Amino acid sequence: MRTAQVSRSTAETEISVSVNLDGSGTYDNQTGVGFFDHMLDQLSRHSLIDMTIRAKGDYHIDDHHTVEDTGIALGQALVQALGDKKGINRYGECHLPMDDAQVRAALDLSARPFLVWNVELPTQKIGNFDTELVREFFQALATHGGITLHIDQIHGVNSHHIAEAAFKAVARALRTAVEVDPRKADAVPSTKGAL
Repeated sequence: MRTAQVSRSTAETEISVSVNLDGSGTYDNQTGVGFFDHMLDQLSRHSLIDMTIRAKGDYHIDDHHTVEDTGIALGQALVQALGDKKGINRYGECHLPMDDAQVRAALDLSARPFLVWNVELPTQKIGNFDTELVREFFQALATHGGITLHIDQIHGVNSHHIAEAAFKAVARALRTAVEVDPRKADAVPSTKGAL
C-alpha cells in the first residue's frame, strides 16, 4: 500500500495528514479554513488520492500559516507514500475548464522542486479567504513534495473559478503522475535509476 501519515507541530500550527495514493478520492479535510477545505476536497476527489487532513492554526493572526503548513505536510506525505517511485508515470498534465476559467497544470515528480505560477486572481478575497494563499499552498506543496509544478491560467475572470480550476488541474495531473505504468512497473522512470 502506498500510504503515509505525517504530523507537523509548530508554535503556529498543528497539522496531521494521511494519504493513500491508491484510493478512490475519499476525503475528510478539516483545517478551520472553509474555502481551503473545499479546495483540498477537490484535490483529493480529482486525484483519486484518499486524504484525511486535520489542522489547527493561529487564526487570530490569519490563515497563512495554516494553509502553508498544510501544503508542507501534504508534500511530505506524498514523498513518503511514493517511496522509491518505482513504476510511476512520473509526469502528468491537465487543461481544465471551469466556466469562465481554464487552467493548465503540468508536473514532474522529479525531486527537483520548482513552481512556475502564471495565475492572476482578480480579487484579494474569496469570501474570507486571502487569494494570495492559493500560490502559497502550491509553493509549499511543490517544495516539500519535490515537484516541478507549472500552473498557467489560460482564461478566467472569477477568482473562485480560477482557484478551483487550478486545484482540479493539479489534481488530475497528480493522478496521472502517481499511477503505476504497467509496462514499467518494476523500474524507476529515470535514466539515472533514481528520483
